[in-house]
Amino acid sequence: MRIHQIRNATLIITYNEKKFLIDPWLMPKNAMPGFDVAVNAEVRQPRVDLPLPISDIVNVDAVILTHFHPDHWDDLAVEALDKNISFFVQNEEDLHKIKAFGFNNVQIISEKGTVFCGTTLYKTYGQHGKREIIKPLCEQIHMPYDAMGVVFKAKQEKTLYIAGDTIWCEEVMTAIKQFSPEVIVVNACGATLLNGERIIMNDEDVKILSSFAPKSTLVVSHMDTVSHLTVTRNDIRKMKLNNVVVPEDNEIMEF
Repeated sequence: MRIHQIRNATLIITYNEKKFLIDPWLMPKNAMPGFDVAVNAEVRQPRVDLPLPISDIVNVDAVILTHFHPDHWDDLAVEALDKNISFFVQNEEDLHKIKAFGFNNVQIISEKGTVFCGTTLYKTYGQHGKREIIKPLCEQIHMPYDAMGVVFKAKQEKTLYIAGDTIWCEEVMTAIKQFSPEVIVVNACGATLLNGERIIMNDEDVKILSSFAPKSTLVVSHMDTVSHLTVTRNDIRKMKLNNVVVPEDNEIMEF
């Protein structure tokens, strides 16, 4: 297994000899304003440029979109990706959206497992912020709330769990108990709304997860890029957790 941290939540996962592109957000630095419902709205995003050419990033076998938010998917991804590539999403709503862009091979990942070239992908759940608070707010601004996680399993590979955009919650605990992943990717910049609510993990969540899954290696992603971050890579590193790694953009890790 190889995990290539591109930028933000964009990753290239080489697993069972196939390359999976996760959440391609490909626009250049400062191309988009900050979110007016979140902190640091005056800061444009992405805060940093892509570390390599788009043509290299999209040279993959499949795409997984964990959810349809503008810091995980953009028009440059629509333009750059092969419309016949295998494309995996979380639900019917996202399937129809991606098909509307002209993609021809779109599937929903099942909780019971969806097989692609010898790898089984499992949809997992989380909370993109506290459900009782953030979901009604998302409905008010016409933005989807749900974001999936994904578990990768294959005989010759370690089990990988990409938790996706979620806070530490019962659903994440359930996924870890069910699949016992050796490697867990967590999004942990502590992105925060104006009401003070976080919508993904922060350093304290990473610390709790590190203790909950001490035999797993935690890879911290979704860092130092969006306008509404409240936690940096350095904040995570300062905790000096033995089973936590914090890759830089364009860093490659092998497991």
